Amino acid sequence: MKIVSLFSGAGGFDLGFIQAGHQMIWANDIWHDAVETYRKNIDSLMVCKDIRTINPIDIPTSDIVIGGFPCQGFSVANTKRNTRDARNFLYQEFIRILQAKQPPFFLAENVKGILSLDNGKVFHKILTDFSKIGYQVKHALLNAANYGVPQTRERVFILGIRKDIACDLKFPPIPTHEKPKGATLFNQPKWVSVGEALKNIPEPTQPHNLANHEASQYKLRFNGYLGHRRIDPHKPCPTITSRGDDKGGVVVHHHPNNHRRLSAREAAIIQTFPLDFIFVGTKTSVYRQVANAVPPLLAKAIAKIFPL
Repeated sequence: MKIVSLFSGAGGFDLGFIQAGHQMIWANDIWHDAVETYRKNIDSLMVCKDIRTINPIDIPTSDIVIGGFPCQGFSVANTKRNTRDARNFLYQEFIRILQAKQPPFFLAENVKGILSLDNGKVFHKILTDFSKIGYQVKHALLNAANYGVPQTRERVFILGIRKDIACDLKFPPIPTHEKPKGATLFNQPKWVSVGEALKNIPEPTQPHNLANHEASQYKLRFNGYLGHRRIDPHKPCPTITSRGDDKGGVVVHHHPNNHRRLSAREAAIIQTFPLDFIFVGTKTSVYRQVANAVPPLLAKAIAKIFPL
């Protein structure tokens, strides 16, 4: 199927659809570094422009529109989140494009915190708005670890099927991995641990040819707060987070050996980006690009529910 991508970032969502056999025909983001990363690794079709200024006429007709509209205002990591946060209303740009183009399907992604904002009223409004423009809407909270990602990352996915289409997609996709807990129900592989995911990655100070793999000089602390917690190498990594900003830096988890912070490359591996996927920008920018992305392996699992 032909895919249009909104709020594309560095392209994790899109890469998963490509890996599943779909075709990207148009993508958009406003963040220059992420756009350059996308162009370097995926396709030059990426448009670097504020979505609020884009005329739907300039967007090609597609089978699916996908996108993770900005989540900072919804995230539980944002202690100041509220219903008036301007970023919370960017989903309306998603609505505007869908209403104009009327693709058969759409798939939107956001953080778990969107479910509880204002006691669930915000999420109910979002679902209602999607329904009003002609879509049957389903949603699911998915844990990336259940699909082979070495990370316990929970995200909400909203699937829309145009109401004039008789189609029953198998959503959410059946998990491919199980949490270790004695006898397995489906005899599936167990969750992938962060130690397993990074076992063959050399130390940043050792000879290597990996991009974005620089050692951090940050002195570790272990006080239980986000970014200062001991990591268990035998479990998936906690959610890779973009909390923080360009001035103060981002919150970065410890390496599973708990001797230093993760490099940006290691964070990208945990997010299931390929080793040859090169990120553009400062180290802080790269950490944020990685953390903001949908893990490609999770995106691929969802993309497989759509016919090619």
